[in-house]
Amino acid sequence: MSGGDNLLDFEIRPNPAPVADTERTALLANPGFGRIFTDHMVTVRYAEGKGWYEPRVEARAPIPMDPATAVLHYAQEIFEGLKAYQMPDGGVAMFRPDANAARFGQSAQRMAMPVLPPATFLESLRQIITIDRGWIPDTDEGSLYLRPFAYASEVFLGVRPAMEYLYLVIASPVGPYFARGVKPVAVWITPDYTRAAPGGTGAAKCGGNYAAGLSAQAEAIEHGCDQVVYLDAVERRYVDELGGMNIIFVLDDGSLVTPPLTGTILPGITRDSVLKLAQRAGRRVEERPVSFDEWRDGAASGRIREAFACGTAAVITPIGTVRHPDGEFVIADGGSGEVTMALRQELVDIQRGRAEDPFHWVHRVL
Repeated sequence: MSGGDNLLDFEIRPNPAPVADTERTALLANPGFGRIFTDHMVTVRYAEGKGWYEPRVEARAPIPMDPATAVLHYAQEIFEGLKAYQMPDGGVAMFRPDANAARFGQSAQRMAMPVLPPATFLESLRQIITIDRGWIPDTDEGSLYLRPFAYASEVFLGVRPAMEYLYLVIASPVGPYFARGVKPVAVWITPDYTRAAPGGTGAAKCGGNYAAGLSAQAEAIEHGCDQVVYLDAVERRYVDELGGMNIIFVLDDGSLVTPPLTGTILPGITRDSVLKLAQRAGRRVEERPVSFDEWRDGAASGRIREAFACGTAAVITPIGTVRHPDGEFVIADGGSGEVTMALRQELVDIQRGRAEDPFHWVHRVL
């Protein structure tokens, strides 16, 4: 389903009671992740036969919802996540928002939802950044996390695609995803759960994928780990991804290996960025299945020197310890890998306008 290509004209309704400057400054001193929100939100409605309409920037507020709203019963919902950064010259920029727009459209198609035109997606982000610019943390690890999402808002009970939808953008000032900063994490190889099966919704960024993973994440925490790692749903042998991040391995020759995008793994924008940066630096990059046995044996022999998780929220996070039902093993250097940290620094410097942007990924907003 398509929503048309015309750019919508947003109506601006400023929040009549924004957070006071002094209170906002205090909140930004230690924002954490995903707990503080800005003064405004974006809303755009959709109706079958009418398309997208009533684009607004308005005060952030609860959403009135009927008990029979379709999303509550059939989970037609998608979302994205990206960040806005303060630039060294005082401006503001986003990192690869066009890629988020494209993935949002792909997720919509998989979930039988109308596709929001990419130009409207990008403009909605520009609007909320502009009006809530004062909420962007001006710290080395701080950024404004943007959460565009859409859901079936039709009041209807019946198994079919909804005919009405609501698209929103909310924003949250954030610090590091992991509270202790960029330090090696421990991961748990779940023996009982899988994230997605061939033909499923693994490549779509929909809430149901994450809800289905909460039991596995709880299992990981019970075993003293920060994140869960899933194996493939067919053979229970090959590494798929983490609960909310992709995974990349660094071999002893400096090359990178990562599981291929076969429909069960989310096509991460950070993942794609890291692979492109590595190739540009002359590193060999291979997308192929990696079995758990290869990971364990490679860590023991030194063939697999490093492993890291990557995603918008965590950027690049080194993996130090891998626990599984039969024991545990440590990555060769305990997770403080030279290649991992070099790639992380290069990516962060590009995102924040401190280094050359070879692929024109940085999208200036202000």
